[in-house]
Amino acid sequence: MKTLLVVEDEKMIRRGICTIAKRSGVEIEEILECSNGEEALEIVKERKVDVLFTDIRMPKMDGIELVKAINELDEKPVVVAISGYDDFSYAVEMMRNGVKEYILKPVDREKIAGILKKIDDELFDTGRKQKNEYELGKTQLKYLLTNEPASKEELATLKEKYDELFFVSDFVVCCGSINDEATEGENFIRINGVGDSNVYIVEKTYIHDFIENEFPESHLGISKPHSGIENLREAYRQAIEARKLAFCLGETYTFGEVIKEPLEAMVRQASTLLEETASNARLQLIGTGRTDELIRAWDKFFIAVERGYIPEAHFEAAMERFIENAGRMYRTSLVEKDYIALQQFRHTMIFQSVSDYRESFMNWVLKLNESISNRDDMKNSDRKMKQAIAYIKENYNSDINMAVVSNYISMNYSLFSFTFKQYTGQNFVNFLKEIRIEEAKKMLAETDMKVIEISQCVGYDNEKHFMKLFKSTCGVSPTEYRNNMQR
Repeated sequence: MKTLLVVEDEKMIRRGICTIAKRSGVEIEEILECSNGEEALEIVKERKVDVLFTDIRMPKMDGIELVKAINELDEKPVVVAISGYDDFSYAVEMMRNGVKEYILKPVDREKIAGILKKIDDELFDTGRKQKNEYELGKTQLKYLLTNEPASKEELATLKEKYDELFFVSDFVVCCGSINDEATEGENFIRINGVGDSNVYIVEKTYIHDFIENEFPESHLGISKPHSGIENLREAYRQAIEARKLAFCLGETYTFGEVIKEPLEAMVRQASTLLEETASNARLQLIGTGRTDELIRAWDKFFIAVERGYIPEAHFEAAMERFIENAGRMYRTSLVEKDYIALQQFRHTMIFQSVSDYRESFMNWVLKLNESISNRDDMKNSDRKMKQAIAYIKENYNSDINMAVVSNYISMNYSLFSFTFKQYTGQNFVNFLKEIRIEEAKKMLAETDMKVIEISQCVGYDNEKHFMKLFKSTCGVSPTEYRNNMQR
């Protein structure tokens, strides 16, 4: 069990029960104690308590009043009453109010240990049953996201069974990249691998905190608010549509939000990039030695998508044609892993945004281009990469990104991305994160600065995002790291 609360006004008896519980052989993560019913009620209201041992006669609020008040709460602990021989009538009253067991004073070590073992086994069985039911429910939800119920009767059955478990309040559905994950919390449900997305069903009132805490830098598609399991599929449809726009816009987007329409002239001009002539040119330029021209052709195409001149559906269709033609044209130049890597670009939604897709795709194109044309500008590239790394190390604490650094060393964005990864063995984002985390570790070990101050000093304005990155990288929180280093 996780938490045991002992409520007893006599300090020696209270401490004795706590000691017996610790030595009972039952694994208890936390044992709390207090001296009266009022204090105990506040604790139970504020946090989850698995088991509560309470005396009957106490000042301020006695055990009977405490149990009656607890019965009004949504989450109730298992209650064990402690009584003297002359309190037996009170103990009977407590049993009527849902008390699981009662112990007579003076307390017996084996009696307490036996009750704790029995309750712990029951909690484990209940928890396993609830978890199995919850996971089965999530499987049903995953099916309903993309399939209509077979009949109205089936929907009514599912609604009766799962509305109370999953849809007590209004919700929104969020779709994100399959490569992004948020640890499931009290206010949202995570369903992995729905098509090329991870899906989150989030309580409407929690959506702002969900984005800020879990996805401050991601590009989610969010549905309008809905209620009830019968509206889940429509909410998912809206979230997918919103996700496609978020992918192109490079920011989280909610279904139905008004966005600025692109100029018609720009849309017409961009449509020429989808024509067969332009598509063939982007294909044929690979391996010709005209690397700059190849990059410009693809940059023009991707920029048009990012600015909304080319809709996501047209972008996806254009990439599908390219992948088909490139696989056929360059099959003798592609090793198996390169061919497999090419196929992933059919699945646009596994990438957070067009920008992420563009970076990965251009790395692939330039690698193929290099292997075919055998051009070697390594000396000049090495010099520029050393210059870039020096700049990053000097400016890691400012708002820098790949565009800023590539511009600083006068290198094309896509070429910089490819060359940087070849030179350092990791992409720009991870390289910068590693530098920032290393500097943060030094500050945590060597200074008394607050975590929020260190977060800002190493370039993260969002303290929660910094703490999440630090823990995912180091395995412990910044505070835990500092405590370990001070030891």
